[in-house]
Amino acid sequence: MDSKATSLSPQAGAFRRRIAAVFTLQFLTVVGVCVLGMYSVVPTSLVILVIVIITALAWSATRRAWRPVRALARVVNRWDGQSPDPGLLKVEQLTTHTDADVASLTRGLHKFAVRLASYNQRERNFTRDASHELRSPLTVIKMSVDMLAEEEGLSEFGVRSVRRIKRAAREMEVLVEALLVLARETDGSADERRFLVNDVLREELDAAREMLAGRPIELRLEESAQFALQGSPQALSVLCWQLIRNASQQTEQGSLVVTVSPGLISVRNHVQVESPLPASALPVGEGVDRHGFELAIAQRISDRFAWPLELQTIPGSGHIASIRFPHPLPADAVARSGS
Repeated sequence: MDSKATSLSPQAGAFRRRIAAVFTLQFLTVVGVCVLGMYSVVPTSLVILVIVIITALAWSATRRAWRPVRALARVVNRWDGQSPDPGLLKVEQLTTHTDADVASLTRGLHKFAVRLASYNQRERNFTRDASHELRSPLTVIKMSVDMLAEEEGLSEFGVRSVRRIKRAAREMEVLVEALLVLARETDGSADERRFLVNDVLREELDAAREMLAGRPIELRLEESAQFALQGSPQALSVLCWQLIRNASQQTEQGSLVVTVSPGLISVRNHVQVESPLPASALPVGEGVDRHGFELAIAQRISDRFAWPLELQTIPGSGHIASIRFPHPLPADAVARSGS
């Protein structure tokens, strides 16, 4: 492979030299026949015919020199990013007349195709392993904890331990879902469908109430509207869970209110403890943890699916996290899609 690639030895500037030679010969020939025509050595019709022939030959030579670039463009145009074939971009397939710049571009595209194919393979391996190797033990842990919670005679410490294990298992399950959502390709439509946002929120609130069990925090859902989305319900589920969990971590006691408005979901925590600073001393955005792991994942999901995430602090009241959906669908779009 290397010896063959070395035997090609394309020279830098070969394309420019060929083009320069073609147009130089064309120029000299045209000037020559024009001089002969001026002195009536050859008739004018012959001069025009020679100019036309020389122009056609120059165009043919230029097109032939441009052929490797056009062939490379066709290969790249047919290139499938999901399963790229690096064999289509091997330098060995170039002719001996290929310019060094074209050969260098081909080598770069070949290396990129090899790296992209390796990346796709690692992505498939990760999503497959994470789906099977992590979800299975999590399912066993959840079932075992549910069975343990039904045992009679558990001490108060045992009940608190069961709740902590259940909460940690739920957080680990959501983390696995978040990593799988972020690891998959954006243009894959396997997980995309029409779904009702309100249904996803109700499921997440049921799980969140289990997480908040034993804490003096009230969780409410206010639905002033219903709408649907075209996308991944798992992504929205993970995003809402992260915001609810982050809001609960910022609240010792009080209430968490999840509001559904047209094209908008907001999570707000109402704290009962007054801030020691006056309202004028708290700028908007202070107190919101923008660097926590939960919000980092939420921000990545927001950027991935183009659902803008806004974080705001109301002095003396609490924090608000809002998700805006630029293209909401009516609620009956889910029923029409199912039918």
